[in-house]
Amino acid sequence: MPIPGFGADFKFDSQLTDEAVSIVEHPFAVGQITPPHMHSREDEYSLVLEGEIGFRSDDDETVLGPGGYVLKPRGQMHAMWNAGQVPGRIVEIIVPGGFERYFADLGELLAVEQTDPAVYDALAARYGLIYGHPDWLDDVIARYNLNPPTHGTATAHP
Repeated sequence: MPIPGFGADFKFDSQLTDEAVSIVEHPFAVGQITPPHMHSREDEYSLVLEGEIGFRSDDDETVLGPGGYVLKPRGQMHAMWNAGQVPGRIVEIIVPGGFERYFADLGELLAVEQTDPAVYDALAARYGLIYGHPDWLDDVIARYNLNPPTHGTATAHP
């Protein structure tokens, strides 16, 4: 799914597992950070395949290389970013499944250059996703020389 700087390649759709699990691969462009967000319905398990990927979940922050993995439990505000100088790639296991469809819907909005923040807010609400601008976001962006998120926060829609 074409999402600028952060794609979504569906490896295992939840329809195959009765919505129990889905697996999505995400490439990370250099300088890319996901908008900070919190899931209300699912947990995510991330495995780094290439590059150096940073993870922040509430007060815990780490940078992992290939083979590193992290749990991002529901109910915790989190973000991921490319912490290195080369493209990165992760695999996410989403439990329960179903959230992978958010990426497809988001890709459609971005493809038509939707600019109304209310449309993004409605999409997030449909998937139980809450975007935020935590106190740590600006520091992470500055320390890793990242591009600010382009969608998802109240101040950062396309």
